[in-house]
Amino acid sequence: MKSIRYLSLVKTAITAIGLACTAIVAGAADDSLKPTREDRKWLMPRTPPAPADNQPNAARVALGKALFFDTRLSADGNMACASCHNPMYGWSDGLGTARGNKSKVLGRASPTIVNAAYNSIQMWDGRKASLEDQAMGPMESADEMAADIEAMFKWLNGEPAYKAMFAKAYPREAIDAKTLSKAIASFERTVVSTTSPFDRWVAGDARAMTKQQVLGFRLFSDPAKGNCASCHQAPNFTDNGFHNIGLASYGDGHGDAGRFAIKPLPSMRGAFKTPTLRDVALTGPYFHDGSAKTLADVMEHYRRGGHNKLDLSPNVRPLALSDDESAAIVAFMEALTSKPKAVTLPRLPAY
Repeated sequence: MKSIRYLSLVKTAITAIGLACTAIVAGAADDSLKPTREDRKWLMPRTPPAPADNQPNAARVALGKALFFDTRLSADGNMACASCHNPMYGWSDGLGTARGNKSKVLGRASPTIVNAAYNSIQMWDGRKASLEDQAMGPMESADEMAADIEAMFKWLNGEPAYKAMFAKAYPREAIDAKTLSKAIASFERTVVSTTSPFDRWVAGDARAMTKQQVLGFRLFSDPAKGNCASCHQAPNFTDNGFHNIGLASYGDGHGDAGRFAIKPLPSMRGAFKTPTLRDVALTGPYFHDGSAKTLADVMEHYRRGGHNKLDLSPNVRPLALSDDESAAIVAFMEALTSKPKAVTLPRLPAY
């Protein structure tokens, strides 16, 4: 009887030791999924920066939202800022390249405005310095909204509801390009993505991302593997820089010159601004020419080291990634999507 009891105790002890070892191993595995102190550089600032003369408030955001969705700011009365930056398509338009005035097919994709407020430079070619600077661009462009600017401001100055909204948002300021731009910029500063599974993971929730997604992030950040973070830098996944990534559309160098048209430096030939990857799963097709339909297509492009080697950025090179590793990076990018916010359309001044 004593020997049976002794064996039972030994068995119990061995089982306990096994469970403890399993817990230790599991704990070690769990630790590998946790964010490090270095990862905290990816934490987004709580609010986007804004100039001193255009700090957002409710009146300015409401005015900007109305203007953003109002098709009457276009030549034919059928296009608004929201036509190309639609919340249903991740604040882009779901098209390979944008459609402009009279449905003209334009040469570049509509970039998302998600987290554009955090960027230090705007537009694919960087020709605009700030949200305020870029706001009037589509209205002034004959290829885009093609507005009659003089007639547009005459109407805004004569529309009682808009006059009241401008007076509340910008007291004692004229209704002109400056205040219109400031209002639209104020609204755009509310279109942010900072609560994705990745953001929660970086903030300390080790269970916010899957094991595959954490692996994808490590591969994404590793210079010897994905090398993605060399351009898509912390915290907004952009370096606000310009790169030629080897798209086929660049052709023999006579394709879209990109940044070179603004800054004629040899390194800027065919170079375009690094887009944010925040909410990227919602904003396909991808690249400035819309040539990649899916994030898997994007990864294949980079695994090949680009298609066109002419004027290629030194950051673009063939990647030694397996299919599983490439899929992990895609899974990580899908973890950059914040929970969608309900978008209520504004009530516009009557026609």
